[in-house]
Amino acid sequence: MRGIPRTTRSLLVGVTALLTAGALAAPANAAPAPGPGTAAHSVTAAAQQKAADFWTPARMRAAEPMDLLSVSGHSGSTPAKGAHSTVPATAPAGVSIQAFPNGGSAWTGGGAVVNTAGRVFFTYQGRTASCSGNAVTSANKSTVITAGHCVKLDGAWHTNWVFVPGYHDGQSPYGRWSAAKTLSTPQWTASEDINYDVGAAVVAPLNGQSLTDVVGGQGLAFNTGYNLRMYSFGFPAASPYDGEKFIYCSGTTNRDFLLSDDHGMTCNMTGGSSGGPWFTQFDESTGTGLLSSVNSFKYNFFPNRMYGPYFGADAQNLYQAAQSS
Repeated sequence: MRGIPRTTRSLLVGVTALLTAGALAAPANAAPAPGPGTAAHSVTAAAQQKAADFWTPARMRAAEPMDLLSVSGHSGSTPAKGAHSTVPATAPAGVSIQAFPNGGSAWTGGGAVVNTAGRVFFTYQGRTASCSGNAVTSANKSTVITAGHCVKLDGAWHTNWVFVPGYHDGQSPYGRWSAAKTLSTPQWTASEDINYDVGAAVVAPLNGQSLTDVVGGQGLAFNTGYNLRMYSFGFPAASPYDGEKFIYCSGTTNRDFLLSDDHGMTCNMTGGSSGGPWFTQFDESTGTGLLSSVNSFKYNFFPNRMYGPYFGADAQNLYQAAQSS
């Protein structure tokens, strides 16, 4: 498969800007061994505190997107397929939602996703930056899933990394959770292969509590196949959005017919939404689903089409490495 030319696609990072019956993934109370080759970056306690202090409401509001950030070529290898597997969610209270279109709209339905999803803030090459992410069910109760380029880009791990669940209008109702460790797939770490643009963070306890004990966690699904009904969420910060509102898209996805093996969805979210969750089996009444991809990139000539990586064996290995940390 051909690589995607640098000028053809853009990441959605914000800067200062098929289906088979199979084994269930390791339960959340287990501690599976990390997957082979998963790359990780540990953060000192002092750096964790610095990050929490750094992200004031003013700095969070000021983070602007770099919506046409290009990346270097990728290998284009086919994601590993395997038995369909899931990790169940923690169960929160449910709230019904409004009807929705395929384009991006403000989420007003409430439910678990309002608490589990949030903005990600970090420093990238000396500039303040933003992405999106989501808390997931995990053995350590501290795992966040996001995009690979939201933890590492251009050969360097981001610094001052925090997750702000339930973010809105410059507020952090559940606090700013500093990363104790950030991780990405080996393919993203080695060559920024867009097919494996998946990242994770293990956040430190806050006020003596673990992340998912405070906000809950969504389940995950791996090797789900293609052509699925999916819901995408994030905090886009490039025009016409401003990063202050929680936005969603939904629709039937299909396999990218151009140059990758990723999921595609009609969606006009912009920079800053990177790393936001894509859910299969999303329940409109409870705001819960199975996290099966993340917002990753767009082709410049398809500005209203979003793409997210296929969650195969490498994404599952990454999750296992994160939750066992």
